[in-house]
Amino acid sequence: MKVLDLQCSYGHTFEGWFASEQDFVSQSARALVACPVCGDASVHKKLSAPRLNLSGAKPPVEPQDHQAPGAAQLAGNAPVELPPLSPELQQALHQAWVQVAKHVVATTDDVGDRFAEEARRIHYGETEERGIRGQATPDEARELVEEGIALVALPIPEHLKKPLQ
Repeated sequence: MKVLDLQCSYGHTFEGWFASEQDFVSQSARALVACPVCGDASVHKKLSAPRLNLSGAKPPVEPQDHQAPGAAQLAGNAPVELPPLSPELQQALHQAWVQVAKHVVATTDDVGDRFAEEARRIHYGETEERGIRGQATPDEARELVEEGIALVALPIPEHLKKPLQ
């Protein structure tokens, strides 16, 4: 498994997991790798050092000023190394994400590629306020945010977008 640090052309950074370097290259060439924040498919690898698990334990970090361990690093924006997730926790997180996606699909109207237009109509009071979902280009999303229209990019699995038979 290859874990890569990725960045879209708008500067959003995220992590991608691939079976191999070739898998990343192949998926990128087919525009299958996209930024989870803005949907931009122009993604490139960032330089990153390999993570090596060497023998020898690190001494524990002492809490400072009665803060939780790691709070000092978070406050200073220093990198914090988190332990790997167990397979059970990964499965639980995946199930929770699927439940959120199902809830969004069940409680919102799909406006497709008219998302930006419909979001503006709701924001400016031209139509009733309701939850909507759909697709917007990175430029449309940026313009909506600049207009003060709140939005959230949430990738929804294709199989959840279709009605169940």
